[in-house]
Amino acid sequence: MPQQDVSTGDPETHVATTVERGSFAIARCSCGWSGPARRSRDKARTDAASHTSAP
Repeated sequence: MPQQDVSTGDPETHVATTVERGSFAIARCSCGWSGPARRSRDKARTDAASHTSAP
């Protein structure tokens, strides 16, 4: 089940989620960005948070 990491704010704000594929978690964003596959869900969430906080 995807986990919503960032969901509030302006419509142009990136909305990042984590998606599980087997034993891997992948950070994805509404803008089309996708992070690397991680075995650590926490690291995937950190990737998503880093993407959404970038200018």
